[in-house]
Amino acid sequence: MTQLRKLWRDHPNLISWFVLAVGMVVIVVVAARNVGFQAGQWAALIAATIALAGLCVWIIGWEDGDEAADQASAQDNQ
Repeated sequence: MTQLRKLWRDHPNLISWFVLAVGMVVIVVVAARNVGFQAGQWAALIAATIALAGLCVWIIGWEDGDEAADQASAQDNQ
């Protein structure tokens, strides 16, 4: 458990991307299981889903960077 906490503390965006990607892939596979995709189509769909999860985590991370910059500038002003 301490290793998971250390990993989360060291790489929060990477872990968030992994967890979100797994959840999104499961949802996509369940939702599209009866569509009749071929193997290449499944691979493209899953790759696009993983990329979308990474993009979501990256965009959410923008706000974290703004907060860190605000805190640093507030400390400089004191």
